[in-house]
Amino acid sequence: MGIAVGFMHLRSGWENMLRSSASTEKRMAKGIRTRSVRADDVPQIVAIQESIRQKKVSRKWAQMVEGYLREQDKVGFVALRGGRIVGFIIGEIKGEGFGLEQSGWINWVGVHPREMGAGIGQALAKKLFEFFKKKGILDVYTAVRWDAPDMVSFFKSIGFDRSTFINLRKHLD
Repeated sequence: MGIAVGFMHLRSGWENMLRSSASTEKRMAKGIRTRSVRADDVPQIVAIQESIRQKKVSRKWAQMVEGYLREQDKVGFVALRGGRIVGFIIGEIKGEGFGLEQSGWINWVGVHPREMGAGIGQALAKKLFEFFKKKGILDVYTAVRWDAPDMVSFFKSIGFDRSTFINLRKHLD
């Protein structure tokens, strides 16, 4: 059985998202700072993902994240409280293709469940959007499962809407 995934697109509205940084910072929990992700952050990123999913992630997923962070045009940021990672966002710049200009993509985002609602995800998205903007990227995309209303709501809260893409799937027997 397949689950539909919809693509979401952040249309220009960068200025509103970046201008809202003051309100994001007011909502953000005290003692949170962000920095670029490092390879040695992967175990904490895995722990956050497992807390969100409430089950173990595969070693393959952790290796995929590790490998991903070594590639050119990949970028990620973490949010820290007291030296402990409490959230992450990982994206990339993709070249032209499928009718798109060069664009930014958010591939993974996660905030530890105990830290959700403090503006951490929004602050991480803002940091990633600033990175993309500096690189001349004007459009950002992500894929979200329609049966994940919390993620759809999060992405809508930071300015995303449905894109012109549809997700197609073929199961190979």
